Amino acid sequence: MTAHFFGFSRSAGVLGLLSILAAGCSSVTPDGGFGPVSELAKSHLGMEARMVRSDTDQRALAASINEKLTRALNADDAVQIALLNNRSLQATYLNVGIAQADLVQAGRLRNPSFALQRTSAGGDVAIDRSLTFSLVSMLTMPLAKRIEGRRFEEARMSVANRMLAVAVQTRRAHIEAVAAVQGLDYARQVSRSAQASSELTGRMAQVGNASQLDLAREQAFYAETTGAVGRALQRTVATREKLTRLMGLWGKNTTFMLPSRLPDLPAAPAVRDDVEQIAMRDRFDIQAAKSEAAQTAASLGLAKTTRLVNVFDLGYVNNSDAGKPRARGYAISLELPLFDWGTSRVSRAEAIYMQSVHKVAQTAIDARSEARESYLGYRNAYDLAQHYRDEVIPLRKKVSDETLLRYNGMLVSVFELLADAREQASAVNSYIDALKEFWLAQADMEAALGGRLPEAPADLNQGSKQ
Repeated sequence: MTAHFFGFSRSAGVLGLLSILAAGCSSVTPDGGFGPVSELAKSHLGMEARMVRSDTDQRALAASINEKLTRALNADDAVQIALLNNRSLQATYLNVGIAQADLVQAGRLRNPSFALQRTSAGGDVAIDRSLTFSLVSMLTMPLAKRIEGRRFEEARMSVANRMLAVAVQTRRAHIEAVAAVQGLDYARQVSRSAQASSELTGRMAQVGNASQLDLAREQAFYAETTGAVGRALQRTVATREKLTRLMGLWGKNTTFMLPSRLPDLPAAPAVRDDVEQIAMRDRFDIQAAKSEAAQTAASLGLAKTTRLVNVFDLGYVNNSDAGKPRARGYAISLELPLFDWGTSRVSRAEAIYMQSVHKVAQTAIDARSEARESYLGYRNAYDLAQHYRDEVIPLRKKVSDETLLRYNGMLVSVFELLADAREQASAVNSYIDALKEFWLAQADMEAALGGRLPEAPADLNQGSKQ
């Protein structure tokens, strides 16, 4: 339902012009609002993250990747390449630019509408002109900007959380790939040793110094080691290709080199009593959930503000009839709440807000639990790897040395020596697996805490040395 009031007025035109000029000040930044996300990458991961938006950026990225691939690729370099070259992650980065564009758009008034009507009756010609502005959008623009501002912050946190997820996936893939390389190398060593043992037993059996049972046992072990090499080779290919996909590499870059073995176990594990507090402070998913809750709370306020007035337009009118003075005035269009009082919009907004509140609470509960679980898993993995390094492997070496000494003194047979070699190989494989699980547990713990583990306070560091 529309009511028109005519009279001379310049206030509507002046008000509309000033509002348009004020709203036109905001604009999209050159980096698409990605600067804060890049800072989060530096502070939480110690890495660089940026959007690749031009051929110049692509050439610079290619040069950086080529430089890193000239040497054995460590975990940090793999993560850095993934943050810059993973195309799916680059697509996610653009969500920040989309959210910033929405924020800028929220700070601009709707374009005015201009209407021109020409009618004629006999020799008389009537021309109606009107310029209309949306007063509702003008009055609610500050609140709309705050809503989009929170949505922009939520988008940045969500993108940062996705960035952290890719970083963790890449670090885990690198650990798996290097462990596969180390396992394959050791499997080949064991297989060569088993082959030599099988050939030796065969020659001994020919001269009657070994039974057919001894020969079959050694041949079976050699056959098993051959199968183990095949499985290790398949695992090496699969883990390497997974790492390649995460880094976004193809063509000649897929021939990158990897270290031949995993890093050694640290001298001592990290000791932290505040993992829950770190997770609550640093995790991006918690910050994103909080931003979403704040945004829905603001949306609830907007719904309540506009529940009765959804359309409120002010327009400037200029009419002219042939042979008559020109008529100037203004027109107001107001939606009357006869059938829809806005209660459903408010109810919907309230329900969405309560959803966000529950999501924030559950996200915090999950984060605390994951922080505790990952830290305990990290400590247990360290203890297990340390046990193999300091207890199992030295004892197996001692047994091997004593067995060899007795073999040289002709106190044990060659078959006991070979059996001991098989047991030692099993212990070494178990240590490689334990070492891999430790580094994977550390990556999982850092993911659960929102990035790299911060330096522990002095009192905690001193406690770990006792």
